[in-house]
Amino acid sequence: MSKNDLIIPMDFPKLKNDTFLRAARGEETEHVPVWCMRQAGRYLPEFREWREGKDFFDTCRSPEVCCELTLQPLRRFPLDAAIIFSDILVVPQAMGMKVQMLTGKGPTFTEPLKEPEDLEWLQAKVDVYKELGYVFKAITLTRHKLEGKVPLIGFTGAPWTLMSYMIEGGGSVTQSKAKRWLYRYPEASHMLLKMLADVIVEYLLGQVTAGAQALQVFESHAGILGPAEFKEFSLPYLRDIARRVKDRLKEAGQDVPMIVFAKDAHYGLEDLSQSNYEVVGLDWTIDPQSARERTGGKVSLQGNMDPCALYAPKERISDIVKKMVAGFGTRGYIANLGHGLYPDMEPENVGAFVEAVHQHSKLMIKQM
Repeated sequence: MSKNDLIIPMDFPKLKNDTFLRAARGEETEHVPVWCMRQAGRYLPEFREWREGKDFFDTCRSPEVCCELTLQPLRRFPLDAAIIFSDILVVPQAMGMKVQMLTGKGPTFTEPLKEPEDLEWLQAKVDVYKELGYVFKAITLTRHKLEGKVPLIGFTGAPWTLMSYMIEGGGSVTQSKAKRWLYRYPEASHMLLKMLADVIVEYLLGQVTAGAQALQVFESHAGILGPAEFKEFSLPYLRDIARRVKDRLKEAGQDVPMIVFAKDAHYGLEDLSQSNYEVVGLDWTIDPQSARERTGGKVSLQGNMDPCALYAPKERISDIVKKMVAGFGTRGYIANLGHGLYPDMEPENVGAFVEAVHQHSKLMIKQM
């Protein structure tokens, strides 16, 4: 197969391990599947080596490099899914905003949105194949290079999370500039959120066409909203995205599981479990048994070990995992962390986490 053949989204290798997809749909599995948010990350020395001296978003725009970074954790650990290496902020970039990743500061917008009039210079209608084609090429290339080992997850940031970055101009503890818009400019806020939702729907559909076998929507800043604001400015758009993507996929005869991860939105669990997503991702502050009860078996659950538990000795990690898996139960469950891996974590401890999930869940299933 030539290099050019690898960027054609067809004739993908047959999937050998569909445990993650079956768990997402609530089907029986031989073990609980596991993957980690930010599993392609700076905790891996090979990742740091590949990224050294390179601009972050230039890296995101290289399908070959994104493919390599996506595959790196799969070479080390028996993970049950891969997630494409990219960033949620490629969507605001596609809409005309300039973003840099500054050392020691993180993502920085050169001209954040300040007032509703600024929405006029955003590109509302985005040709995702033109502006984000590099992500699609990375997905297609990675699907081929995975050789059917595990499914490939595509992803996006959710409208509220992207809106907050676009107004704050970067990371923020209070999100006060973005929340100011919600209270002072509710109509403009909805206009921006709808604009983002429209782009996200096309972006996710493009990822599926390119070869993504599951999709995750990251509402990373959900927890900064109160219950009423979440129901007005986040939940409707999360639901709209899932509904529209599902409808379009159904028309094409496709069925791709979708995951929603609304960090710290404890109050929204019941609503999220009735939002057209097969899987609800959980952060580490939610009790597994409570989450099962509150979601009423309507969805599969994903999560939710505290990432900092990976600083513990391996034996302690195994104990924590055993308790977590017992709390969730082995069916309709995907093991993960409650957030992404941190750069100073030991790869060996990540391996211990993955091994413990497989080991304890196989034993629990055998004893059922």
